[in-house]
Amino acid sequence: MSAALAGVERIDVRALPTQRWKNGAGTTREVARGPADAGFDDFDWRISLAEIERDAPFSSFPGIERCIVLLQGAGMDLLGESGGAVQTLNRMVPWTFDGERALSARLTGGPCSDFNVMTRRGRWRADVRVLHGAAAVASGHVTLLLAVEGAWQVGKEPIEPMQALLWHGLEAPIAVGPRSQGTASALIHVRLCHDPFR
Repeated sequence: MSAALAGVERIDVRALPTQRWKNGAGTTREVARGPADAGFDDFDWRISLAEIERDAPFSSFPGIERCIVLLQGAGMDLLGESGGAVQTLNRMVPWTFDGERALSARLTGGPCSDFNVMTRRGRWRADVRVLHGAAAVASGHVTLLLAVEGAWQVGKEPIEPMQALLWHGLEAPIAVGPRSQGTASALIHVRLCHDPFR
């Protein structure tokens, strides 16, 4: 492992345990949370993936900023309290909203999977980007890289789809890029910083 990747945690997302939602409409895999011993109601930040099997309301998270990225599926419409469409989610396009906002998911073509980042307002802020080519990943207080499509090179570390790398206190930018040209590639970069954003 290169010096730039010292202190990194490798996560195999497919090996993470799944938890079924109380309403039975889907399941969640938690990738990481801070603090690590925090409960579901008092975390500062939380990163997870969800499988949505049918239309369902979103849980309310007062005081939380949320970002969602549709990973797989034909599409998802987010509906407001009146039932009207608020946002249509397209694959690999992050969308940020208030966690207390009353929203429901309407699947437009069957089950979907999505990626979620939640941060407690006033303590942490998140910058979520989807990369499709070579880039220099900025450092942050917490940094996560998740390969979604294609194999990626992160410094000297290779990662395959549904593998992630997590740092606490990444000190310097890291060069990332797809390992194969001419194929679909997507890497999610999450940069978490103490609020105010620096």
